Amino acid sequence: MFERLGEVEKRYEEIARKLYDPSVTADVEEYTRLMKESRTLEPIVEKYREYTLACQRCEEALALLEESGGDKELRELADRELEENRALSEKSAEELKILLLPRDPNDERGVIMEIRGGAGGEESALFAASLFRMYSMYAQSHGFAVEVVSANETELGGLKEIHFEVTGDGAYSRLKFESGVHRVQRVPETEAGGRVHTSTATVAVLPEADEVEVDIDPADLKIDTFRSSGAGGQHINKTSSAIRVTHLPTGMVVECQDERSQYKNKDKALRVLRARLLEKERSAQQSAIAADRRSQVGTGDRSERIRTYNFPQGRVTDHRIGLTLYRIDAIMDGDLDEIIDALITADRAEKLKSAEGA
Repeated sequence: MFERLGEVEKRYEEIARKLYDPSVTADVEEYTRLMKESRTLEPIVEKYREYTLACQRCEEALALLEESGGDKELRELADRELEENRALSEKSAEELKILLLPRDPNDERGVIMEIRGGAGGEESALFAASLFRMYSMYAQSHGFAVEVVSANETELGGLKEIHFEVTGDGAYSRLKFESGVHRVQRVPETEAGGRVHTSTATVAVLPEADEVEVDIDPADLKIDTFRSSGAGGQHINKTSSAIRVTHLPTGMVVECQDERSQYKNKDKALRVLRARLLEKERSAQQSAIAADRRSQVGTGDRSERIRTYNFPQGRVTDHRIGLTLYRIDAIMDGDLDEIIDALITADRAEKLKSAEGA
């Protein structure tokens, strides 16, 4: 089953030797590339070594059983060794299967997230702000950095929409299942009668795109400058630092007014545009490859209802995997790991089932 993993182990050892080579350490780009490959191979090699050692000890225990003859104590020792190492080899084999599943090439990237208020008027905007706070606190707890690209605030402190970057290794792998419609059931701050209202907000999670991946022709761009709106003091009305970028072939429009520098706003807007164009291309490829297959975890489509936050009952339910947790306050404070880990596990199980059935 794991015959070719010996070659993977050799490659891992070869990289380890190269990383000590002065000519490699002097080449920053090559050194970084090899370090990244080493980190990818390391968990596979470690688990493969654990598996092969357990198999070797099973063989030794079987040999000991054959040689034990009538020695009862020796047979009991060999039986125990065989049972322990057989269980370890089976466990390691299952874990290896998961490690060998095709990796999402975007998993190690940062992300650009978009949250928009949906049905529910002002309450949906307040819920969008609550979601932004939740993701910001989650990112902070994992050492990710959050930077707002643009935000459209309401007078009551809600968000009609917000675009923000979450940067750090593995950010996309943790947040990619958050795309979709999030539904909230609670008594709005604006509700005098105490009635529970249902509102929604949509979340989109886009992997950050490198410039080399998405080549944008400057001739395809229309760039407008305008004065920023919202908080910002006297500076707001003095300079036209906000940027609106329109991608003419697709009609995509990105605005950024978070920075005082026109150059920085343009740079941020182009990063968002690249991410959207990469996501558009990726979605088209996935639709062509698997138009008739919908994942249990979900398509990542922003129109798909994925989760309900019910405040009167104190519960959060993820509809894709049927998971309900009764600790809404902790979740809204960014404690999302239990949900995210369950989604990752469900996704892996589905991929494993598909791989075994292929």
